[in-house]
Amino acid sequence: MSWGTELWDQFDNLEKHTQWGIDVLEKFIKFVKERTEIELSYAKQLRNLSKKYQPKKNSKEEEEYRYTSARAFLATLNEMNDYAGQHEVISENMTSLITGELTRYVQELKQERKSHFHDGRKAQQHIETCWKQLEASKRRFERDCKEADRAQQYFEKMDADINVTKADVEKARQQAQLRHQMAEDSKAEYSSTLQKFNSEQHDHYYTHIPHIFQKIQEMEERRIVRIGESMKTFAEVDRQVIPIIGKCLDEITKAAESIDHKNDSQLVIEAFKSGFEPPGDVDFEDFTQPMKRTVSESSLSNSRADGKSEPKFGGKSKGKLWPFIKKNKSPKQQKEPLSHRFNEFMTSKPKIHCFRSLKRGLSLKLGAGPEDFSNLPPEQRRKKLQQKVDELNRDIQKEMDQRDALTKMKDVYIKNPQMGDAASVDHRLAELGQNIEKLRLEVQKFEAWLAEVEGRLSMRSEARRQSGLYEAQNPSAVNSCAQDRESPDGSYTEEQSQETEMKVPATDFDDEFDDEEPLPTIGTCKALYTFEGQNEGTISVAEGEMLYVIEEDKGDGWTRIRRNEDEEGYVPTSYVEVYLDKNAKGAMTYI
Repeated sequence: MSWGTELWDQFDNLEKHTQWGIDVLEKFIKFVKERTEIELSYAKQLRNLSKKYQPKKNSKEEEEYRYTSARAFLATLNEMNDYAGQHEVISENMTSLITGELTRYVQELKQERKSHFHDGRKAQQHIETCWKQLEASKRRFERDCKEADRAQQYFEKMDADINVTKADVEKARQQAQLRHQMAEDSKAEYSSTLQKFNSEQHDHYYTHIPHIFQKIQEMEERRIVRIGESMKTFAEVDRQVIPIIGKCLDEITKAAESIDHKNDSQLVIEAFKSGFEPPGDVDFEDFTQPMKRTVSESSLSNSRADGKSEPKFGGKSKGKLWPFIKKNKSPKQQKEPLSHRFNEFMTSKPKIHCFRSLKRGLSLKLGAGPEDFSNLPPEQRRKKLQQKVDELNRDIQKEMDQRDALTKMKDVYIKNPQMGDAASVDHRLAELGQNIEKLRLEVQKFEAWLAEVEGRLSMRSEARRQSGLYEAQNPSAVNSCAQDRESPDGSYTEEQSQETEMKVPATDFDDEFDDEEPLPTIGTCKALYTFEGQNEGTISVAEGEMLYVIEEDKGDGWTRIRRNEDEEGYVPTSYVEVYLDKNAKGAMTYI
């Protein structure tokens, strides 16, 4: 099967067919280019999608990724990023192995095709020229034969005419012979040209054209093979990344299987556990019998959660809710001057604790978080303090590593002075030593707070245990037991019952409010801004007003001041400029 023998007369069709083959190849190249662009675009969109949902650094989202479900989602995002990388690999390989190679091959193919068809056209032109020569020789032979025939007829006519001279007859005879000779020469030339043409035509159709067409056939077959190989490469490029893509999908599946709902539930407990007990039942207050109103009527706090109180008639109400829940005040209380109600409030120990809770709550709303995290529930405060201690210890380790490195560098400088001046690192070593000392002091401070919180938690556990034993032995006196609870803001409240002799270990915090004597003045302050004291225990001040300081900020963002003997209360520390008396105990000047 050869184009040279089977398609010897289809030169034009072969030219069109080979051009169509090149067009198909170029179309495939264009298809692969568009595929690579799609792969790149898809990879870019996947990367952007993965980046969009990645947790932002130093944000709350990072804390959420301690849960196994969130970590699995993060692993999925990372695997999708790798998945996008494989699509980039597909694009790169298709560009280098298919698009680039085929583009160069198409240029070579066009040049080869042009050369072959140029040779074919040249052979066609040659055979056409030979044919024209044969036609010319044939026409000349035909013309000479006709001329010789006419000359012979003229000679015979002249020879038969008796009136024609002998000279004219001789002349006609010579002319006839000349024409006859010319016809013979034309015949010989035509015969020779015909033989030559037949030879050229044979060579053209049996040698030259088959050879040229064979080259064109081989060229076209190579093109077909090449496009087939490119299609295989197209599939192979995809197949090569399938194991890696499968591995990415396996990792996503593995991450999904690593989700532990029990562990996440435990982490929620650790994250939000306050350490408080649920409030107990509210005691029944019998208003049909004369009774002395309790001092805790205007501010309810917590009741014991590990023992239910029974209704009591004629006794003091010990049932409490959270300290921020307040009862409606009676008209009499609403009409009383603020100073009288404040003095009554400050002389009540349980109410002082509630005021501390309110004060810390207001400080949280104003954005002033204490350094010791006293605004947090005990369990959360313990965790925050532990985190702070760990963070400071890591900082200390970094500083010590730097100091060790500089010490080694100094030793090298001492042994090899040409490498540097040993005294040049002394200043930095001194700075590192100071930093380490400061950090150690900070660690001691936070460890002291941590020990205090852990001690209180252990005392509360012991108190609950003793209270449980007491209630089991004296169920009738459950509602008369002393209560030792923490409010949700981290402060402590304690009420001593007069109806039982049960003792709960007291803390240093309770001693702070034992003294009911008026506090002495420790300095003065100037109001920088106007403050409207709308909550009980606070005092309103006007901008520029001068007042007396009777209690400095304890770290909760509030300062206790006095206007006169009857008006005193708390204002935000950031609202005043404080000038403490240097002779006062523990006084310090700050703005």
